[in-house]
Amino acid sequence: MNKIFLVIAFSWISLMAWTQNIQVVDSESGKGVEKVFIYNKKRNITTETDIRGYFDISLFGSSKQLILKRYGYKEKKVALKSFNEKIILLEPMFIGLEKVVISANKWESNIAEVPNKITALSAKEITYNNPQTMADVMASSGKLFVQKSQMGGGSPMIRGFAANSILLVLDGVRMNNLIYRSGNLQNIITVDANAIESAEVVFGPGSMIYGSDALGGVIDMHTQSPRITGKQNHLSVNALVRYASANHEKTAHVDMNYERGRWGFLTSLSFTDFDDLRMGSHQHDDYQRGIYSHRINGQDTVMQNSQPNLQKQTAYHQFNMMQKVRFRVDDQLNFNYQLMFSNSSDIPRYDRLIQKKGGQLKYATWYYGPQLFLMNSFRMDYTNPTLFFDKLRVNIAHQNLEESRHDRKFGKDFLRSRTERVNTYNLYVDIEKSINEHSFLFYGLEFVANTLTSQGIKKNIITQEEKAIAPRYPDGDNYYQTLGAYVLYKNNLSSHVTLQAGVRYSHINMYSSFGNVNFYQLPFHTITLNTGSTTGNIGMVFRTQHQWSFHLNASSGFRAPNVDDMAKVFDSEPGNVVVPNTNLKPEYAYSTDFTIKKDVGKGSVEATVFYTYLADAMVRRDFVFNGSDSIMYDGTMSKVSALVNAGHANIYGGSFYGKVLLYPNIMAYGNITFTKGKDDQKNTLRHVAPTFLNAGVSYFTNRLKTDLYVNYNAAIKYEDLALSERKKFHIYALDEHQQPYSPSWWTLNLKSSYQINTFLSVQLGVENILDVRYRPYSSGMVAAGRNFIFSLRSKF
Repeated sequence: MNKIFLVIAFSWISLMAWTQNIQVVDSESGKGVEKVFIYNKKRNITTETDIRGYFDISLFGSSKQLILKRYGYKEKKVALKSFNEKIILLEPMFIGLEKVVISANKWESNIAEVPNKITALSAKEITYNNPQTMADVMASSGKLFVQKSQMGGGSPMIRGFAANSILLVLDGVRMNNLIYRSGNLQNIITVDANAIESAEVVFGPGSMIYGSDALGGVIDMHTQSPRITGKQNHLSVNALVRYASANHEKTAHVDMNYERGRWGFLTSLSFTDFDDLRMGSHQHDDYQRGIYSHRINGQDTVMQNSQPNLQKQTAYHQFNMMQKVRFRVDDQLNFNYQLMFSNSSDIPRYDRLIQKKGGQLKYATWYYGPQLFLMNSFRMDYTNPTLFFDKLRVNIAHQNLEESRHDRKFGKDFLRSRTERVNTYNLYVDIEKSINEHSFLFYGLEFVANTLTSQGIKKNIITQEEKAIAPRYPDGDNYYQTLGAYVLYKNNLSSHVTLQAGVRYSHINMYSSFGNVNFYQLPFHTITLNTGSTTGNIGMVFRTQHQWSFHLNASSGFRAPNVDDMAKVFDSEPGNVVVPNTNLKPEYAYSTDFTIKKDVGKGSVEATVFYTYLADAMVRRDFVFNGSDSIMYDGTMSKVSALVNAGHANIYGGSFYGKVLLYPNIMAYGNITFTKGKDDQKNTLRHVAPTFLNAGVSYFTNRLKTDLYVNYNAAIKYEDLALSERKKFHIYALDEHQQPYSPSWWTLNLKSSYQINTFLSVQLGVENILDVRYRPYSSGMVAAGRNFIFSLRSKF
């Protein structure tokens, strides 16, 4: 019996020696740090910590050194020869200009060596900000302005650009498709904010790497990935429940990571339900929802709102699901499969529901149908130094999107419905090659193909009779495809200087045909586009020994017209109709920006200035159609306009960010951003956001973090509004001359997080403490009033 016990004991001790688990711990809080990326000097062996911060050090065998990296922490190097500890301490980066690994250029890059202006958001930051949607993730960063036409929306603005002039990238796959419009978009909310691992915003043209649409910048979102640490039958779970009082938000989320040897499985589920949103109770009484439409006994009836601060007809709900499977063949080869699904209820478009005509409500009903998004992707990552590459990544994806618009005029029985179904096929090949210790080459290919079907129906809600009407887009064949190739060179000329330069060529083909010529009397039956664009960038970073960092970057970008630009017929606002322009061509942005970063005592500062010249800008102007400047559209004589290539536009601006450690546990911080932009006729560009500021004080201990902060937006006077915005009396306040303008506003806010134990944390917050009634620039929705937020998070 004793011999058996000794054999078992010896076997167990041998096993423990062979599979030695080491914990990576936060040096401030003493908690394990999950998802720390760990690799040896040759990068041929990698792993990451599990949910409690553990990893198996025996995987690295005879390696001499380990490097540990995690966003938000200082890089750690560990010599294995003399290492005999059970824990490794990582120091959080509260201040300073530490080297942080991000993926702004498709491959992990040291942010200190990247000339572009970049904002990186970690999972820790996103979790602490406690956003309701992915649009709120961007807004809560304090670096972006976000517009909302309805509660189920959110359109980021970057450096005077928005919508289809900003590129959305999800797990390496571009989301922008052939019907992304120049007006404000809501597609970003299809991404589950609770499943995000990290996000980066690249400011300025990103076409050299990403192709068309990246004029203002790139929003690069990364969802959670299955963890493989070598454990067998290991399950970890994260769960969240949240409630917010302003719209009675009820959110439930769970994600589960299961690993079995070389296999990893991740399942993520989220459900969110929003009631009507309550606005603030002080200032701007004209924002109140005094009346709304309700159908009684088959008749549209104007109802008095007994709670005018309640924005009737804004509620919706949404479900998100994600499934990922990862198979690590060995340390060199990995396969990843991803299924992502998002679906919503009907989403009322609030800015249309408050429009009036002749003093009465114009619409009884206006809503987006359920927004269905489905993405399948398969990715292969291969690391093996060869003549042509060190790292190879191939990503294949298919996206299916269905969206629809439904409206019915007040007092009318006909409901118009227009439905679009888009299929997108993506192929990416990206390569990293080390030329020598200081020089690197990145190059790749991209192919994207889009198809579209568009349908229009008019239905009598009394008799249920249906009739075909003109769809939003051509009802024949619609396809749009791009083919691109890029090469980027990076050289660390010394420990102080980095040079980066690259070039890309993109070719675009588009074809749209009108099947039913009776819908519109068009002088053409097909619309085609066959064009190519060459873009590039060059940048340099200079780092001094005194913790100064200078980033200078010059880049060009382009946006080729898509089907929405060239082939859409729709009413843009009451009495105006936009018609196709077959002569539309790409617009180009030429931009330069300069950033200075500096550690100052117990804090850091960062200042950026930029200038962008937009050539052949696509802007909406008065137009002549079939010899007439007005046509009958939907029963209304409407003035004709179209997208045309204006002469040019100039955009400039800057930002300043600073933070300082006042006491060991108290930090003050602030960020201000301003942008100005006008076209060749001295008209303000529509997507130039007002000056905005975020500033606050943060208190933190091992378990507690609390922020008291202010958000501020400057006013935009009537004469500084874009021409298209001056017509929107229903969403703006009126000045002393009874002209629309966007007033300034500020809110006081509080948020806090407390770690109860290793498994459980609670978050409390109060947004808009003073209950101010305000509407952000260009938004249809009035922002939330005083909003109490409670969430409970657990991990095990």
